[in-house]
Amino acid sequence: MADPYNSSSAYTPVPAPTRNPALPLTDAMVTTAMELPGYRVVRSLGLVRGITVRSRSIIGNFLGGLQTMLGGNITIYTELCEQARSATYRDMVQHARMLGGNAIIAVRYDATDVMAGLTEVLCYGTAVVVEPRDT
Repeated sequence: MADPYNSSSAYTPVPAPTRNPALPLTDAMVTTAMELPGYRVVRSLGLVRGITVRSRSIIGNFLGGLQTMLGGNITIYTELCEQARSATYRDMVQHARMLGGNAIIAVRYDATDVMAGLTEVLCYGTAVVVEPRDT
């Protein structure tokens, strides 16, 4: 599988023996903290990210404008934001799995207006290999 996040032809996937199938990368293994309680980082695999650029449709803008006049939660925009964040999160996790990670630490989101009506959403963190701490 090609790495869609790195254009370098020098990319090589992490060999299978270093992967830890006993600790799959699940949502419970993703954190905004700098460490994962109960686990110790044995290897850092580097930055992983997911990115999406979304725009609002004419109909979405119209409906959002109507909701704005009524006040309260603008559900059409809330749904668009949640979809973008979810997509970038999934891409980040996939990137970490491609590198052989079983956890992601220091996860952050960022959003930037590229132009009027066009927003970039980025989710990034550090892919790591962890193992349970000895108790």
